[in-house]
Amino acid sequence: MMNTIQKRVIPPLVWQLKGKNSQPINLVIFLTIIAFLFAGCTSPIKPPVPRTAVKVQPPQPSNAPYNRSYTVRGKTYHPMRSATGYSEHGIASWYGSESGNRTAMGTRFNPHGLTAAHKTLPLPTKVRVTNLRNGRSVDVVVNDRGPFKKNRLIDLSHGAAKKIGLDKQGLGKVKVEYLESLAVNP
Repeated sequence: MMNTIQKRVIPPLVWQLKGKNSQPINLVIFLTIIAFLFAGCTSPIKPPVPRTAVKVQPPQPSNAPYNRSYTVRGKTYHPMRSATGYSEHGIASWYGSESGNRTAMGTRFNPHGLTAAHKTLPLPTKVRVTNLRNGRSVDVVVNDRGPFKKNRLIDLSHGAAKKIGLDKQGLGKVKVEYLESLAVNP
C-alpha cells in the first residue's frame, strides 16, 4: 500500500505503470524522468577552441624616420602628424611586383597582405578604402610611401585590390577614410 506522502511526491503518471511488486521500477522511472528534466537545464561543456597566433606589431613612434619629410624625383613630401578626420577621394592603383622588397617602415612587402602606400599619411595608419564603382571596401594598414605617379592617391597591395575588385582594371576611383593610428607619440 502506498502512503499519502508517496502519492504527493511521486507523480500519478508513474503510479499508473505499477503492477504487483513494481515499486522499485516506479522509483527508477521517476528518477529517470527527473534526470531528463534537469538535463535540459544544463548546457554541454564545449572544449576550448584553439586560436591561431596573431602577430601584433608594437606601436611605432610617430617621429620615426619614415614619418619625416622626404624628397622623391625632386618633390618634397611632408607626412601628416595626425590623420584624424582624414577622408579623401582619388585614384587608387595596386602594386605587387615589389614582393620581398622592404617598405618605408622596413618590413618586407607582401603582395597578398592588406597593406597600402600613401605619400603623406603617418606610418603606420589604418584606413578604409572603398571602391566607388562597386561599393566594396577593405581595411588596410598604410606601411609604405607612394604612389609617385601623377594623380594617384593610394597604392594598394594586390591582396587589398582584389578584395575591392580593383585587381582587373589596375586603377579605380576610391574613397580613403582614416580609421586609427597605429603609431604612438613618445
